[in-house]
Amino acid sequence: MAKPRPGKPEPEPAKPGELRLLPMLLQVGDRFTDATGGWEVAGQPYTTAGGKMARVRVKRLDRPDVTELRSWAAHERITVRRV
Repeated sequence: MAKPRPGKPEPEPAKPGELRLLPMLLQVGDRFTDATGGWEVAGQPYTTAGGKMARVRVKRLDRPDVTELRSWAAHERITVRRV
């Protein structure tokens, strides 16, 4: 197994029941939380900027009528729960 590079922090492990995924691997129904609250994936992810940015439509868990378009760099990992 490869050793981590010196000076690079190790990624924190996901809690039981959670997955760390690339944005393009998100599925409808996946849930995640951030500073603004809990969100559920409402559409299929797609890429822009030559595949460097991934976008997905999400909706609030407490107010399903509120939707938003979220974007991440394609290499970022997102911690989600599969429902």
